[in-house]
Amino acid sequence: MFTKGKKMALVTGASSGMGKAIAKRLIQDGYQVYVAARSVDKMADLAQLGAQPLRMDVSKDEEIIAGVNTILAQTSGVDVLVNNAGFGLYGPVEEIGIDEARYQFEVNLFGAARLTQLLLPTMRAKRSGYIVNITSMGGKMYSILGAWYHATKHALEGWSDCLRLEVSEFGIKVVIVEPGVIETGFGDVATDSIVKRSAIGPYGRLVQMVAQSIKNTYGHGTGSDPRVIADVVSKAVASSKPNTRYAAGKFAKMLIHMRIWLGDRMFDRIILSQTR
Repeated sequence: MFTKGKKMALVTGASSGMGKAIAKRLIQDGYQVYVAARSVDKMADLAQLGAQPLRMDVSKDEEIIAGVNTILAQTSGVDVLVNNAGFGLYGPVEEIGIDEARYQFEVNLFGAARLTQLLLPTMRAKRSGYIVNITSMGGKMYSILGAWYHATKHALEGWSDCLRLEVSEFGIKVVIVEPGVIETGFGDVATDSIVKRSAIGPYGRLVQMVAQSIKNTYGHGTGSDPRVIADVVSKAVASSKPNTRYAAGKFAKMLIHMRIWLGDRMFDRIILSQTR
């Protein structure tokens, strides 16, 4: 059972990658940590470190509610919420079903929104708390065949900005973390999905080129360690005045700045050059 008086945190998507690294860092920082993911077994190592695993598919409202009810039955709420759960859906807009696109939004946006709604009242009552939303450098730029993924990350950025203004008078901080290329297995998931769906057809050539580009960019050993993002989250929640945004990890700052300063047509040329 958790020790009374310690600060509480909830990290979603904690079964691997950035979520697992963030949870470990917050435990190291002295937080009592709830960790949530679809697979509880994959969080056994975090349980050994003192975390309390919750089975939670953030696309299912009943599982979100059950997880929050467990937290509120045992505590007075969390001091830190890290909305990290997410995945990348890649493929041509023409060939991705709308139901798949909706699921991308359920996981990457609406799951975070629902958890935030349910945990905000206790933060507001205490007039303190941190909501950390893990977006992506993809929330500030775009790439070929990533329309639905980028749409969710752009949406989460805008949603977070509005939320930050709404809750500021209650002492609640909203922080956006924009990872670059991180060693998480993102590339494997994205390329498997895109090749299975669209390797044959009108977009076949483009798909093959983009899949190879993703493998080259996100191949094992090419990205930053997930602990880079964990360090950023640790720094943000330890600050009384955290930045509104932190871009971290390989290529993050560079590509975000390129997108801002180069303009649409030049950035288009750079992105399209990956397919030639």
